[in-house]
Amino acid sequence: MIKLRGNSSKGLAGTTLGFFFGFAAVALYGPTAIIFKEAMSLTPAELGLLIAVPTLTGSLLRIPFGAWVDTTGGKIPFLILMMLSVVGLGGVTLLLFTSYPDDMQGMYGLVLFFGMLSGCGIATFSVGIGQTSYWFPRSKQGMALGTYAGLGNLAPGIFSLVLPIFLTYYGFISAYFAWFLFLLLGTILYGFIGQDAYYFQYVRAGLSKAEAKQKASEKGQELFPTGGIKDSLINSAKVKNTWALVVLYFTTFGGFIALTAWFPTYWNEFQGFEPVKAGLFTAIFSILASAIRVPGGSIADRFGGERIVLLSMGVILMAAAVLSFAETVPLSMVAVVLLAAGMGVANAAVFKLVPVYVSKAVGGAAGWVGGLGAFGGFALPPIMGAIAGKYGHIGYTRGFIPFVALALINVIIIWVLINNKNKKELLTESL
Repeated sequence: MIKLRGNSSKGLAGTTLGFFFGFAAVALYGPTAIIFKEAMSLTPAELGLLIAVPTLTGSLLRIPFGAWVDTTGGKIPFLILMMLSVVGLGGVTLLLFTSYPDDMQGMYGLVLFFGMLSGCGIATFSVGIGQTSYWFPRSKQGMALGTYAGLGNLAPGIFSLVLPIFLTYYGFISAYFAWFLFLLLGTILYGFIGQDAYYFQYVRAGLSKAEAKQKASEKGQELFPTGGIKDSLINSAKVKNTWALVVLYFTTFGGFIALTAWFPTYWNEFQGFEPVKAGLFTAIFSILASAIRVPGGSIADRFGGERIVLLSMGVILMAAAVLSFAETVPLSMVAVVLLAAGMGVANAAVFKLVPVYVSKAVGGAAGWVGGLGAFGGFALPPIMGAIAGKYGHIGYTRGFIPFVALALINVIIIWVLINNKNKKELLTESL
């Protein structure tokens, strides 16, 4: 008799916990970048690459590791990414203990390498999306994925609030050591709590795929993979709506990562806030955008993912337009709250649509959408910085104009999706 482990609630708890801890690995790079710059005499370009490389790794690795879920169920790729992240953050911590500050010259390549490994923690997102999706029926995808991504995404907001205070009282190296222990603990906890959906457990127990699918269906599982990693990526890539979701997610989640990195600079340089206050105001945006994903998923379940994305994009468009010209703190703060709400709800709604549009290759689609979408976190800050550099002080507000353009593009995309869906429903009814 095959002994099954876990259930949908435990499966969701495991992925959410793992993703939350995975984000810890890159939390220190932005706030402590200036210290690396001084210790290694970095150029602005080298500094920018150091800050961005964890996000780049964490974005691109989502694609193959997300597809891997369709062959294993998720726990193995999730653990591998977490362990690589532990090695990366542990490597930086050890390097600082042995070489900072006098012997850091010439260490840039090594620090960059450890930063790349640390970014693997972000890549757990697409793995968790696929792993979670297989646990839940289609009618509860929005709730489940909204909870997973919403609570997991609280990490950067909480760290934006805590880090300036921690660095002030305990110092640079102590912060890295504490975050290393935090990540190691999270990896161990995920190893105990995380579980794959029943289908994958049956397959590992020796059942054929057909038998595993039948038994898992009896347990309530609705979504099943149709091929290996390559098949999952290819099959999902053939669905044109996958690429529509990539563009939507580039703006919402990529934008979320970009703004979490950008807002400390905005509040400090444009509004004149001290680092702790800038961190607090950044945390307001990040925590709200993350927390609202939880109810956002349920709202998408009830009213339809496409309609909720369209409404959210309208809010993002309006908020970004206001931020592009606002100069007072109260007006900017109102716009930031609206922007956070719009991005958070849209993020939940977009991934509600992944298993709807690409039900036979959820892992592959989650990889494309999560990976290329998150690439916005790498691509957008340099654009915003270039605008700020060109226009000077007022450029820190004009830097939000790219979000106005992206929101307009996304409104058109989601409008087309809604029209195509309506036409398909009418055609089905006529037949």
